Amino acid sequence: MTEILRVAVIGAGRMGADHIQRLNRRINGAEVAAVVDVDLARAQSTVADIPGAVALADAEEALNNGDVNAVLIATPGFLHEDILLKALAKGFPILCEKPLTPDAASAWRVVEAEQELGLKRIQVGFMRRYDAEYAALGSMIRNRDLGELLMLHHQHRNPDTPPGFTNEMLINDSVVHEFDAIRFFTGEEITSVQVRMGKASRNAPAGQHDPQHVLIETESGVLADVEIFVNARFGYEVATQATFEEGIVSIGGDRGLYTRTAGRWGGQVTPGFEERFVAAYDVEIQSWVDAARRGELGGPSAWDGYATAACCEAGVEAQKNGEKVAVKLNAKPALYN
Repeated sequence: MTEILRVAVIGAGRMGADHIQRLNRRINGAEVAAVVDVDLARAQSTVADIPGAVALADAEEALNNGDVNAVLIATPGFLHEDILLKALAKGFPILCEKPLTPDAASAWRVVEAEQELGLKRIQVGFMRRYDAEYAALGSMIRNRDLGELLMLHHQHRNPDTPPGFTNEMLINDSVVHEFDAIRFFTGEEITSVQVRMGKASRNAPAGQHDPQHVLIETESGVLADVEIFVNARFGYEVATQATFEEGIVSIGGDRGLYTRTAGRWGGQVTPGFEERFVAAYDVEIQSWVDAARRGELGGPSAWDGYATAACCEAGVEAQKNGEKVAVKLNAKPALYN
């Protein structure tokens, strides 16, 4: 086991700030050494209660800080490639929030750089793999407890979207999670994507067609579909139903306390992804830290990031033409076999 991870967190926005507190309060074997944000005041506010951590406005300065030996990237996706390549050149273990990069071409450049390094250093932040229910279903599929997996039905519902959330972002920012989940559950690559546009909600902003129905096929012929509904209003809900040869298994959906009182019954819907997947994020980051200290990878690789980027590109094309679009992947490098 190597020394404690001294992590530079690049990006102190919504996810970065959450991870900073997670590393500082709940993760063993790691400390926050530096926080980088273009808004230096925001970076300074996040390290105010973390002894020894420095606030910086430049990612390269953090990478060259002799006290840093690991990197967590939580910036917007279009900034990832440059930071990833520079961190790889240092040989640092890296946790990169999804997406790896915004498109398959840039993701492939990162894969090639890591292949040239000869070591898997990049773990991609697909946190659902660490959710207890996702892990249990994945185990059932791999063990063939109910025979072969035949179909997957996914629901991904958000209460609303922030300003500027485009039609393409339904795929790139939301369904990207289902693409990774399907690859995780099946252990296969996705071969095609189709998007169907039905009746649109009046709550969808101008230029956004919501909900959408995404149809997916894997290498062995497993069929999957996703209802993506990002202005569902009632709350945040992520659920999956798996159809096997010998049974049906459902995860997600309603959870928590079910109360009867004062003439009413029911529970509460999770308000957002942070609350729904808080435990999964904890397990994810701890897995990354533990594996990095052993010189290993604790989760999804750069190849997984590249493959989902290719799925997203096929999905966006399918949104535009309504046809079934093939997912185009380069040959998998030996490092990831």
